[in-house]
Amino acid sequence: MSVPAALGARVRRRAGNRYEYCRLSQILQGATFHIEHIIPKARGGHTAFENLALACPGCNLHKGDRTHADDALTGESVPLFHPRKSAWHEHFEWRGVRVGGKTAIGRATLDALQFNQSRRLLIRDAERSFGLFPPS
Repeated sequence: MSVPAALGARVRRRAGNRYEYCRLSQILQGATFHIEHIIPKARGGHTAFENLALACPGCNLHKGDRTHADDALTGESVPLFHPRKSAWHEHFEWRGVRVGGKTAIGRATLDALQFNQSRRLLIRDAERSFGLFPPS
């Protein structure tokens, strides 16, 4: 997926170079974060500022073209977190370096995108050492 450079720069600025789902910082990453379509192009999403988000490669690959996932608590299929329509703190909370889900959307999203995968926990711990965690 190709996003014009100027549009990608606007998305990065808006996100503060921090992934808009699991909140990792670009600063300590070896891989460049992706500009991803919140509503995937395969599902009718457009390459427009309001439909783009900064995404770490791991979570973006887990998301793929999905817009919904199952909440492990209820088994219900719910929409994935939408960073343009909802505030992060409404659906998630910090539990040390782990992300906790406060809502069905939060739980389904963190499971589907594997927010608490062991590598991400190590990165958040390293971010803490550099004063980058928790994100503001």
